[in-house]
Amino acid sequence: MTKARQATTTVTFVDEYAQRYQDLFPDVRSFEAFTHLLVGMLSEIKRKTLPAIAKAVGADAQALHHVVAYAPWSVHELRKRRLTFVKQALADRPFILCIDETGDRKKGKTTDYVAHQYIGNLGKLENGIVSVNAYGILDQITFPLLFKVFQPRKRLKPGDSYQTKPVLAVELIQELQQWGFRFEVVLADSLYGESSNFVSELEKLHLKYVVAIRSNHGVWLPPGQRVRYTNWRPAGTRLLQWRQPNPLHPRARLWPARAHPLLSPYDRQRETAS
Repeated sequence: MTKARQATTTVTFVDEYAQRYQDLFPDVRSFEAFTHLLVGMLSEIKRKTLPAIAKAVGADAQALHHVVAYAPWSVHELRKRRLTFVKQALADRPFILCIDETGDRKKGKTTDYVAHQYIGNLGKLENGIVSVNAYGILDQITFPLLFKVFQPRKRLKPGDSYQTKPVLAVELIQELQQWGFRFEVVLADSLYGESSNFVSELEKLHLKYVVAIRSNHGVWLPPGQRVRYTNWRPAGTRLLQWRQPNPLHPRARLWPARAHPLLSPYDRQRETAS
């Protein structure tokens, strides 16, 4: 019986990380392509396409495409393994959960769910693909958790059902809770803050949250509660008294100027008491 050769090395810390997933790939070539993809995604190249990654890391673009499209490995098993490692690293500590969306400009419509739609990180309508993302913040470290691709109505395939971005966000939160992750607070921008269904689901899940709404929107609060008016603050300053002495992540400064954060009932009680 011929002994399988060792995978070629890339960058030490990438190789050490990738070894945790090696048993999920059927052969050494597939595993090597996996490590090449990791190096490419961590590189400073502007476009993370397969040809661009292959050129940057000195790999074969066709081999990378074969692994992504046809090789018999399971993305679900890889995601499950990754979340297991994240949960172990957290050691049951709660963290800030951020819900956001991002998109990538893409030409044509060959890729599923590409459409002319608003791309948040570009700040305008473009042809591209959009995903709703959940990521955590702990000890000033940001780490990815889960995402779901947004499926525009006009690009639905047979068997698909249209779901809004707030609905996808709720599904992400519920899935993370099923994994046993614990959240200090959920943060989201005005797309989610202005969704009554999203806010209602957070209430049902008994989660603390801070969400933004635009200055031309209002909100009904229970009797005796108030909306606290919040302006822009310099990065690193304390934004919420109940977070003392730990400040929110600097990304909080990206909320719209003159937005009104909505505090969950649990946090409103703290605000009233302070």
